[in-house]
Amino acid sequence: MRAAVIGLGYVGAVTAAGLAARGHEVVGVDVDEAKVAQLSAGHSPVVEPGLNELIADGVASGRLRATTQVVEAMEQAEVCLVCVGTPSGAHGETDLSHVERALAGVRDALAVASPPPGGLLSVVVRSTVPPGTGDQVVAPVFDDAVAEGWEVATAMCPEFLREGCGVADFYDPPFLVVGTEHPGARVQLEQLFAFLDVPAHQVDVRTAEALKYACNAFHATKVVFANEVARVFRSYGVDARRVMEIFCEDHKLNIAPAYLRPGFAFGGSCLPKDLRSLHHMARESDVDVPLMFATTTSNELVVREVVDRVVASGRCRVGMLGLSFKADTDDVRESPSVDLAERLVGKGYDVRIYDPVLVPEDLVGENRAHLTSRLPHLSRLLAPTPESALAGADVALVSTAARPAVEALLAADPPVVLDLHGALGPEVEALAGYRGTGW
Repeated sequence: MRAAVIGLGYVGAVTAAGLAARGHEVVGVDVDEAKVAQLSAGHSPVVEPGLNELIADGVASGRLRATTQVVEAMEQAEVCLVCVGTPSGAHGETDLSHVERALAGVRDALAVASPPPGGLLSVVVRSTVPPGTGDQVVAPVFDDAVAEGWEVATAMCPEFLREGCGVADFYDPPFLVVGTEHPGARVQLEQLFAFLDVPAHQVDVRTAEALKYACNAFHATKVVFANEVARVFRSYGVDARRVMEIFCEDHKLNIAPAYLRPGFAFGGSCLPKDLRSLHHMARESDVDVPLMFATTTSNELVVREVVDRVVASGRCRVGMLGLSFKADTDDVRESPSVDLAERLVGKGYDVRIYDPVLVPEDLVGENRAHLTSRLPHLSRLLAPTPESALAGADVALVSTAARPAVEALLAADPPVVLDLHGALGPEVEALAGYRGTGW
């Protein structure tokens, strides 16, 4: 395929050289004449292991070249990959000016360049951009009729390249993500990256845009978490690196998809108390662990958000399905659902609760004491069946996927359904009032 790569920094240079090495005809574009001259001479414009050799081979084969002229790159181009910088603005916002200039340059070039056979050009953003950029910035540039013979589709295909091992990451990415609504663009991008041994995730543009931010935020969080753990344990004479070495061997919970699903707040007998204990250790050792402290604050915001959603709905009768801190247990210690019920009752809402596992008379010890202290009037709130909990309910707050609860929910079809854990299936998601996780 013929591909144009706009921007010859780390992402653009690796992308251009990597595609050329797999047989595509690639023209790189940059406003920096020095970068263009370096690549044209077979040298990498950036320092990246293995890239110099890849570029030298691409230039020697004639499959890779560079120019400062967008028109030259767009001549019969089937795919245009936008790989320009998106730095932070003065207030932390993403500066899209380079993207906008690149898109305008492509649009202008189409009036002069010849279209490819078939006429379809996929303009694909590779740069990291906020969700909505494709809809609000990229697509409008090509909404009006472009030059004769050209059909333009837009897409987002985020890169996952780490500086220092960008070439290796290009050929062995964690995943390939194609965000577009245009079937032709999907086909072209699958052809462009057919050499990768990974299936393409076909998603909407905003999901593709958001994914890169989620990945980078998580990577940053991991670094901060490891350093905070080290600060706390250092005062106790603990080798935190050894702790984290063993920590990383747990692929069931620690290095795993576990807990990485948007949903309701955490609770239970372990996480809240152990986090508080770490807070105390940090204060006792006079060290700062803002991430750990913020974890509790952020968890509280999840509960508050649900309360706010109920208030905003303007409804007054609430049916809750599930009260324990997670499904298939009767443990209500520090359950966020208990906290939620307490707040709603305190605000005057008519609340009815059904839990498929919880039998208050069978609770003992701290579990019983916690529930009694938080909801002393539980007996009048509990419903014997999910149907009775939902009878007349304007809002359903669901934190169980037990079949009787789901069937009652489908039959009742309340005006507002908030799926707190995102565990319900498509049949419930089809309800008119359904709001899943990530509302």
